[in-house]
Amino acid sequence: MSVGRDVPRAAGLLLCGAAAAWLSGCGSPCGPSEGVVSHVIDGDTVELESGERLRYLLVDTPEITGGKNECFGAQAAAFNRGLVEGRKISISYGEVCTDRYERALVYVKVDGQDVNRELVRQGYGCVLHLPPGGDGRVDEFLKVQEEARNEGSGLWATCSARPAACPG
Repeated sequence: MSVGRDVPRAAGLLLCGAAAAWLSGCGSPCGPSEGVVSHVIDGDTVELESGERLRYLLVDTPEITGGKNECFGAQAAAFNRGLVEGRKISISYGEVCTDRYERALVYVKVDGQDVNRELVRQGYGCVLHLPPGGDGRVDEFLKVQEEARNEGSGLWATCSARPAACPG
């Protein structure tokens, strides 16, 4: 057995192992596939213990940062905090990895619950679609938003001034 012939075989095994790890959910080309939320910034943005900032895809909640205090913003942040802060989350990515602020654009699940969808469903936010991010799920989210609006959930019943992403 020659050492020279074993090097390509070893390299092939390493590549196969790396591919298997990626396919099994250890990560994505965009970032981690899971993490623990250390801090909820607002209703649609969190920070992981590892330092990554995550921006939820297809959700725009009222602003409470940068000196703003929009209607239902505190409630959206509190709801998000109750779902994810201090907890391990599953992370999946859309069509693009980051936004102009270098935040990862993500869908988040905690204990199998789709956090992005739940925020819209309960009226804590509206659908914000900035193509191509979210292209694959935008119709689903618009339907959920329409149901929340028709039911008068959350900000739909409380706020006359809503985030710009919210329809009239």
